[in-house]
Amino acid sequence: MNSIYINDVQKFMPNAPVCNEEMEEYLGYIGGKKSKAKNIVLRSNGIKQRYYVLEKGTEKPLFSNAQITANAIKKLENSAFSLQELECLSCGTTTPDQLMPNHTLMVQGELGVSEIETLSASGICLSGVNALKYVYYGIKSGELKNGIATGSEVVSVILSAKNFDEESKQLELLEKNPSIAFEKDFLRWMLSDGAGAMLLQDKPNKDKISLKIHWIEVLSYAGEMPTCMYSGCEMVDGKTVGWRGYLQQEIMSKSLLSIAQDVKLLNENIVEYTVVKPLKKILNKRAITTQEIDYFLPHYSSHFFKDKLYEGLKKVNFEIPYEKWFTNLTECGNTGSASIYIMLEQLLHSDKLSKGEKILCYIPESGRFSTAFMLLEVV
Repeated sequence: MNSIYINDVQKFMPNAPVCNEEMEEYLGYIGGKKSKAKNIVLRSNGIKQRYYVLEKGTEKPLFSNAQITANAIKKLENSAFSLQELECLSCGTTTPDQLMPNHTLMVQGELGVSEIETLSASGICLSGVNALKYVYYGIKSGELKNGIATGSEVVSVILSAKNFDEESKQLELLEKNPSIAFEKDFLRWMLSDGAGAMLLQDKPNKDKISLKIHWIEVLSYAGEMPTCMYSGCEMVDGKTVGWRGYLQQEIMSKSLLSIAQDVKLLNENIVEYTVVKPLKKILNKRAITTQEIDYFLPHYSSHFFKDKLYEGLKKVNFEIPYEKWFTNLTECGNTGSASIYIMLEQLLHSDKLSKGEKILCYIPESGRFSTAFMLLEVV
């Protein structure tokens, strides 16, 4: 089996950073009023700035998901690698620009490259990891010599106030508060836009460091856990009912194409089902100790979960001290499937890494509770 090396990681963050005070100037005001949940959620998640594709004051997108993904990929080109050499493109996202064609084909179109293998990984935060693992398998088996994997999100267009106008009007007609439910409003202050891209090859860089992938473990608990984060459906008696079963007017009045989160279910289960249970299984399979980990890159959506994650690691006797943790959530926001790419991009280009150091990445997904752990080594 071939070894697999991440030889470069690049990111593309659209427009200028958006501070907390400006968020509703980009996302808009639902029902013409300020959100009551905004400040509560922001105090908890600790995010200070993020990026949106939206134009300030208009809710108009200035980039598509395919465009920001292609922009990140283009940065991978250098004197040692041309996109004309690309063999495989594998893209993951929660928020494609359309239902069909798939996201990767639209990115390929933006790049103008042809005769390559493609894969589109759907899902939520794990879609970026699953896209990466496809290229990993291809190089490991010898079918590929190189490939590019991406994770990207353009979620601001979904969170825009205009998408909740009909629901807001219906609530007013019923003489209820025109504010949307907390399950939807919560995510408006949690999620943001961005794209990351990785170049994977079967040989390491000659003149600079690379990241060798030792393994990628992905585990899902959807067989025993209910839906927690969802879009394009409604929860009815604990079951999802897809948007296709509704009239067009109902789709708009219920904001079924928005994103919602069962916050109580998330808080009660995210650590057990994305840290404790899967890590026990992985530690039984992989010979790994905390002493050999030099950096821990956790993708958590909010600083609210930081201490809870630490306690989860302690519960399985895999305690990693905070001084080894690396995250850029505060300044880059929660970009879903792109988050681990954007963290690795910053760390790889920071001049902090030395050969022989090992990096453990943790990527959870609350859709129906899945997780990924990935071990990298600086070479």
